[in-house]
Amino acid sequence: MAACSRSVPQANVQSTTGQLSPAQVPVVTPTVSPFPNLQAELLDKRDRETTSPLGKFDFRNYTYPLPRGWQNPDGSDEIKLVNGKVTPNAGKVTEDMSDEEKAAVRAQRRIGMSFVTTKYMDLTGDGEDEALVILKVETEGSAIPQMGYIFSWKADAPELIWSFRTGDRSDGGLKDVRAENGMTIELYGQDRFLLGGNETGKITDDREQLCCPTYFTRSVYRWNGSTFVMQGKRLTYSVSEPSASPQENLADVLNDRKNQKAKR
Repeated sequence: MAACSRSVPQANVQSTTGQLSPAQVPVVTPTVSPFPNLQAELLDKRDRETTSPLGKFDFRNYTYPLPRGWQNPDGSDEIKLVNGKVTPNAGKVTEDMSDEEKAAVRAQRRIGMSFVTTKYMDLTGDGEDEALVILKVETEGSAIPQMGYIFSWKADAPELIWSFRTGDRSDGGLKDVRAENGMTIELYGQDRFLLGGNETGKITDDREQLCCPTYFTRSVYRWNGSTFVMQGKRLTYSVSEPSASPQENLADVLNDRKNQKAKR
Protein backbone atom coordinates (compact mmCIF):
# COMPACT_ATOMS: atom_id res chain seq x y z
CA MET A 1 0.00 0.00 0.00
CA ALA A 2 2.79 2.37 0.87
CA ALA A 3 4.42 1.75 -2.49
CA CYS A 4 1.20 2.70 -4.30
CA SER A 5 0.51 5.89 -2.34
CA ARG A 6 1.17 9.40 -3.73
CA SER A 7 0.73 12.92 -2.52
CA VAL A 8 -2.30 14.92 -3.66
CA PRO A 9 -1.79 18.60 -4.55
CA GLN A 10 -3.49 20.85 -1.99
CA ALA A 11 -5.34 22.71 -4.75
CA ASN A 12 -7.37 19.54 -5.50
CA VAL A 13 -8.33 18.78 -1.92
CA GLN A 14 -11.99 19.30 -1.03
CA SER A 15 -13.20 19.23 2.55
CA THR A 16 -15.77 16.77 3.81
CA THR A 17 -18.26 19.65 4.01
CA GLY A 18 -18.17 20.05 0.25
CA GLN A 19 -16.50 23.48 0.40
CA LEU A 20 -13.58 24.40 -1.79
CA SER A 21 -10.18 24.84 -0.19
CA PRO A 22 -8.75 28.39 -0.30
CA ALA A 23 -6.50 27.38 -3.19
CA GLN A 24 -9.55 26.31 -5.21
CA VAL A 25 -11.59 29.51 -4.73
CA PRO A 26 -11.49 31.41 -8.03
CA VAL A 27 -9.87 34.80 -7.85
CA VAL A 28 -12.02 37.49 -9.45
CA THR A 29 -10.05 40.49 -10.61
CA PRO A 30 -12.24 43.58 -10.74
CA THR A 31 -12.27 45.31 -14.08
CA VAL A 32 -10.88 48.82 -14.06
CA SER A 33 -12.41 51.31 -16.46
CA PRO A 34 -9.85 53.00 -18.71
CA PHE A 35 -11.93 56.18 -18.47
CA PRO A 36 -11.89 58.62 -15.52
CA ASN A 37 -14.95 58.96 -13.30
CA LEU A 38 -16.04 62.47 -14.20
CA GLN A 39 -18.80 62.46 -11.57
CA ALA A 40 -16.62 61.56 -8.58
CA GLU A 41 -16.64 64.99 -6.94
CA LEU A 42 -20.29 65.63 -7.70
CA LEU A 43 -21.32 62.36 -6.06
CA ASP A 44 -19.06 62.51 -3.01
CA LYS A 45 -20.36 62.83 0.57
CA ARG A 46 -20.08 66.61 0.86
CA ASP A 47 -23.18 68.74 1.50
CA ARG A 48 -25.60 65.82 1.76
CA GLU A 49 -27.34 66.97 4.95
CA THR A 50 -29.10 70.13 6.11
CA THR A 51 -31.36 71.38 8.89
CA SER A 52 -33.53 73.11 6.28
CA PRO A 53 -36.94 71.56 5.46
CA LEU A 54 -35.51 71.15 1.96
CA GLY A 55 -33.59 68.16 3.31
CA LYS A 56 -36.82 66.22 3.78
CA PHE A 57 -38.41 67.13 0.46
CA ASP A 58 -38.71 64.41 -2.19
CA PHE A 59 -37.00 65.82 -5.29
CA ARG A 60 -37.12 62.38 -6.94
CA ASN A 61 -40.84 62.84 -7.46
CA TYR A 62 -41.20 66.39 -8.64
CA THR A 63 -42.02 68.44 -11.73
CA TYR A 64 -39.20 70.51 -13.24
CA PRO A 65 -39.28 73.15 -15.99
CA LEU A 66 -37.44 72.30 -19.19
CA PRO A 67 -34.74 74.66 -20.52
CA ARG A 68 -35.77 77.17 -23.14
CA GLY A 69 -35.74 75.50 -26.55
CA TRP A 70 -36.23 72.00 -25.11
CA GLN A 71 -40.02 71.99 -25.12
CA ASN A 72 -41.83 68.84 -26.20
CA PRO A 73 -43.56 68.72 -29.60
CA ASP A 74 -46.92 69.34 -27.94
CA GLY A 75 -45.57 72.56 -26.43
CA SER A 76 -45.32 71.29 -22.85
CA ASP A 77 -42.32 72.74 -21.03
CA GLU A 78 -42.21 70.63 -17.87
CA ILE A 79 -41.00 67.16 -16.99
CA LYS A 80 -42.27 65.10 -14.05
CA LEU A 81 -39.90 62.67 -12.39
CA VAL A 82 -41.39 59.50 -10.95
CA ASN A 83 -39.02 57.65 -8.63
CA GLY A 84 -36.20 59.74 -10.07
CA LYS A 85 -36.75 58.84 -13.70
CA VAL A 86 -38.45 59.79 -16.94
CA THR A 87 -37.68 57.52 -19.87
CA PRO A 88 -37.02 59.34 -23.15
CA ASN A 89 -39.04 58.63 -26.26
CA ALA A 90 -36.93 59.16 -29.36
CA GLY A 91 -39.93 58.69 -31.66
CA LYS A 92 -38.03 56.90 -34.40
CA VAL A 93 -39.55 56.95 -37.85
CA THR A 94 -38.94 54.55 -40.73
CA GLU A 95 -39.18 54.96 -44.47
CA ASP A 96 -42.11 52.55 -44.75
CA MET A 97 -44.31 54.81 -42.60
CA SER A 98 -46.84 57.12 -44.15
CA ASP A 99 -46.52 60.86 -43.62
CA GLU A 100 -49.38 60.70 -41.12
CA GLU A 101 -47.70 57.90 -39.17
CA LYS A 102 -44.39 59.78 -39.12
CA ALA A 103 -46.12 62.91 -37.82
CA ALA A 104 -47.88 60.92 -35.11
CA VAL A 105 -44.61 59.31 -33.97
CA ARG A 106 -42.78 62.64 -33.92
CA ALA A 107 -45.56 64.14 -31.83
CA GLN A 108 -44.86 61.53 -29.13
CA ARG A 109 -41.18 62.45 -28.77
CA ARG A 110 -40.17 63.30 -25.23
CA ILE A 111 -36.93 64.23 -23.52
CA GLY A 112 -35.84 61.98 -20.65
CA MET A 113 -34.34 62.87 -17.26
CA SER A 114 -32.92 61.01 -14.29
CA PHE A 115 -32.11 62.15 -10.76
CA VAL A 116 -28.38 62.39 -9.99
CA THR A 117 -28.01 64.01 -6.56
CA THR A 118 -29.16 66.78 -4.25
CA LYS A 119 -26.71 68.95 -2.33
CA TYR A 120 -27.49 71.53 0.33
CA MET A 121 -25.44 74.75 0.46
CA ASP A 122 -25.89 78.42 1.21
CA LEU A 123 -25.46 79.67 -2.34
CA THR A 124 -27.24 83.03 -1.97
CA GLY A 125 -25.41 84.23 1.16
CA ASP A 126 -28.56 84.60 3.26
CA GLY A 127 -27.39 82.17 5.94
CA GLU A 128 -29.85 79.47 4.88
CA ASP A 129 -29.15 76.39 2.78
CA GLU A 130 -30.50 76.11 -0.72
CA ALA A 131 -31.04 72.76 -2.41
CA LEU A 132 -29.08 72.12 -5.61
CA VAL A 133 -30.74 69.31 -7.56
CA ILE A 134 -28.72 67.77 -10.40
CA LEU A 135 -30.57 65.89 -13.15
CA LYS A 136 -29.06 64.02 -16.07
CA VAL A 137 -30.58 64.52 -19.48
CA GLU A 138 -31.38 61.07 -20.88
CA THR A 139 -30.56 60.82 -24.58
CA GLU A 140 -30.65 57.03 -25.14
CA GLY A 141 -26.90 57.31 -25.70
CA SER A 142 -23.69 57.81 -23.70
CA ALA A 143 -23.90 61.60 -23.45
CA ILE A 144 -24.35 63.08 -19.97
CA PRO A 145 -25.49 66.70 -20.27
CA GLN A 146 -26.95 67.80 -16.96
CA MET A 147 -29.35 70.32 -15.47
CA GLY A 148 -28.94 72.12 -12.16
CA TYR A 149 -31.98 73.45 -10.27
CA ILE A 150 -31.51 75.69 -7.22
CA PHE A 151 -34.35 75.86 -4.69
CA SER A 152 -34.94 77.94 -1.58
CA TRP A 153 -37.61 77.14 1.03
CA LYS A 154 -40.53 79.57 1.01
CA ALA A 155 -44.12 79.31 2.25
CA ASP A 156 -43.62 75.70 3.31
CA ALA A 157 -42.54 74.59 -0.17
CA PRO A 158 -39.45 74.60 -2.39
CA GLU A 159 -39.20 77.65 -4.65
CA LEU A 160 -37.09 77.45 -7.79
CA ILE A 161 -34.84 80.51 -7.91
CA TRP A 162 -32.45 79.57 -10.73
CA SER A 163 -31.51 76.77 -13.10
CA PHE A 164 -28.62 76.09 -15.44
CA ARG A 165 -27.57 73.60 -18.09
CA THR A 166 -24.13 72.05 -18.58
CA GLY A 167 -22.49 70.31 -21.51
CA ASP A 168 -21.44 66.73 -22.14
CA ARG A 169 -18.32 65.37 -20.36
CA SER A 170 -15.19 67.15 -21.68
CA ASP A 171 -17.46 69.46 -23.70
CA GLY A 172 -18.51 71.61 -20.74
CA GLY A 173 -19.66 68.78 -18.48
CA LEU A 174 -20.26 69.44 -14.79
CA LYS A 175 -17.28 68.65 -12.56
CA ASP A 176 -18.23 70.22 -9.22
CA VAL A 177 -20.33 72.87 -7.43
CA ARG A 178 -19.31 74.43 -4.10
CA ALA A 179 -20.45 77.25 -1.84
CA GLU A 180 -17.26 79.32 -2.07
CA ASN A 181 -17.37 83.11 -2.48
CA GLY A 182 -20.97 82.57 -3.53
CA MET A 183 -21.34 79.65 -5.92
CA THR A 184 -18.21 78.16 -7.47
CA ILE A 185 -18.82 75.96 -10.51
CA GLU A 186 -16.27 73.85 -12.36
CA LEU A 187 -16.93 72.66 -15.91
CA TYR A 188 -14.70 70.42 -17.99
CA GLY A 189 -12.99 72.11 -20.93
CA GLN A 190 -11.04 75.28 -21.65
CA ASP A 191 -12.75 78.48 -20.51
CA ARG A 192 -16.14 76.78 -20.11
CA PHE A 193 -18.62 78.71 -18.01
CA LEU A 194 -22.34 79.23 -17.51
CA LEU A 195 -23.71 81.59 -20.14
CA GLY A 196 -27.07 82.50 -18.66
CA GLY A 197 -29.14 79.51 -17.65
CA ASN A 198 -29.36 77.69 -20.95
CA GLU A 199 -25.90 77.60 -22.52
CA THR A 200 -22.21 77.29 -21.66
CA GLY A 201 -19.58 79.63 -23.05
CA LYS A 202 -16.76 77.95 -24.94
CA ILE A 203 -13.75 78.48 -27.15
CA THR A 204 -14.51 77.86 -30.80
CA ASP A 205 -13.02 74.57 -32.05
CA ASP A 206 -12.04 73.48 -28.52
CA ARG A 207 -12.31 69.77 -29.15
CA GLU A 208 -10.93 66.74 -27.32
CA GLN A 209 -12.01 63.20 -26.48
CA LEU A 210 -15.36 63.38 -24.70
CA CYS A 211 -14.33 60.64 -22.30
CA CYS A 212 -11.14 62.21 -21.06
CA PRO A 213 -10.99 65.97 -20.46
CA THR A 214 -7.56 67.53 -20.07
CA TYR A 215 -8.80 70.87 -18.70
CA PHE A 216 -11.47 72.27 -16.42
CA THR A 217 -12.64 75.82 -15.80
CA ARG A 218 -13.53 77.38 -12.45
CA SER A 219 -15.87 80.37 -12.30
CA VAL A 220 -17.71 82.13 -9.46
CA TYR A 221 -21.29 83.43 -9.36
CA ARG A 222 -22.99 85.73 -6.83
CA TRP A 223 -26.71 86.02 -6.14
CA ASN A 224 -28.00 89.58 -6.71
CA GLY A 225 -31.51 88.98 -5.46
CA SER A 226 -32.94 87.73 -8.73
CA THR A 227 -30.21 85.82 -10.54
CA PHE A 228 -26.62 84.59 -10.31
CA VAL A 229 -24.03 86.86 -11.91
CA MET A 230 -20.45 85.89 -12.71
CA GLN A 231 -17.77 87.47 -10.57
CA GLY A 232 -14.05 87.76 -11.27
CA LYS A 233 -12.01 85.83 -13.77
CA ARG A 234 -12.61 82.47 -15.40
CA LEU A 235 -9.72 80.17 -14.53
CA THR A 236 -8.71 77.25 -16.76
CA TYR A 237 -6.75 74.48 -15.00
CA SER A 238 -4.93 71.42 -16.26
CA VAL A 239 -6.58 68.18 -15.11
CA SER A 240 -3.22 66.46 -14.75
CA GLU A 241 -1.65 69.44 -12.94
CA PRO A 242 -4.45 71.22 -11.04
CA SER A 243 -1.90 72.98 -8.79
CA ALA A 244 -0.25 74.66 -11.77
CA SER A 245 -1.05 78.33 -12.38
CA PRO A 246 -4.38 78.66 -14.21
CA GLN A 247 -4.94 80.51 -17.47
CA GLU A 248 -7.21 83.51 -16.99
CA ASN A 249 -10.12 84.29 -19.32
CA LEU A 250 -8.52 82.13 -21.99
CA ALA A 251 -11.10 82.78 -24.70
CA ASP A 252 -10.59 86.54 -24.38
CA VAL A 253 -6.82 86.10 -24.61
CA LEU A 254 -7.06 83.93 -27.74
CA ASN A 255 -9.54 86.29 -29.40
CA ASP A 256 -7.27 89.24 -28.63
CA ARG A 257 -4.33 87.44 -30.26
CA LYS A 258 -6.44 86.78 -33.34
CA ASN A 259 -7.41 90.44 -33.49
CA GLN A 260 -3.81 91.53 -33.14
CA LYS A 261 -2.77 89.27 -36.01
CA ALA A 262 -5.63 90.53 -38.15
CA LYS A 263 -4.49 94.12 -37.64
CA ARG A 264 -1.02 93.21 -38.91
